[in-house]
Amino acid sequence: MVSKAKKIMVPRNGAELRAMMEFACNYEKGPLAIRYPKASTAEIDENKSPQLEFGKAYILRKGEDVALFAVGLMVDTAEDVADLLQAKGYSTAVINARFVKPLDENLIWQLAADHETIITIEEGSIGGFGSHVGHFLSDKNLLDSNLKYRSMILPDRFIDQDKPDLMYKFAGLDAESIENKILDTLNSKVIIKKTN
Repeated sequence: MVSKAKKIMVPRNGAELRAMMEFACNYEKGPLAIRYPKASTAEIDENKSPQLEFGKAYILRKGEDVALFAVGLMVDTAEDVADLLQAKGYSTAVINARFVKPLDENLIWQLAADHETIITIEEGSIGGFGSHVGHFLSDKNLLDSNLKYRSMILPDRFIDQDKPDLMYKFAGLDAESIENKILDTLNSKVIIKKTN
């Protein structure tokens, strides 16, 4: 069944899940969906979890070259990727999307204007958060020869049950695989042909 929810939150850990549940209970403008996986996460002090603001992503790390928008459990992976890219000289921003609907359009626009590359990372497939970000960038004419965009998603094939780390590696969603895809994207040339 396809979800028709217009408001969807995705927590990165248990502390954020609790904050989102409390936020949803106090939200009076209609239903909110919370999407979370069956997985263990690092326990983080709730007092250190930044306050939720409706429809707003949260910048965990600032950077100038690449902006990584990550969803849910992929936020920790995005921070690992940022460390790997930093070691190769790329200044990388990491953003916890928090809301996959609605998009934080103002932040996406701002980072698209200030960065060479926008990357989305999620445990989802075609049609998810990354597709919506790509559509927004296209719709607002932000995709040009100065901006590269790539969405990191699950492959369209069956993945055998295994330890989570091995499944992520097989799916190409481990830190090293994502880093390599980003480096390929950074080194690719965007050619826009003009027609008369």
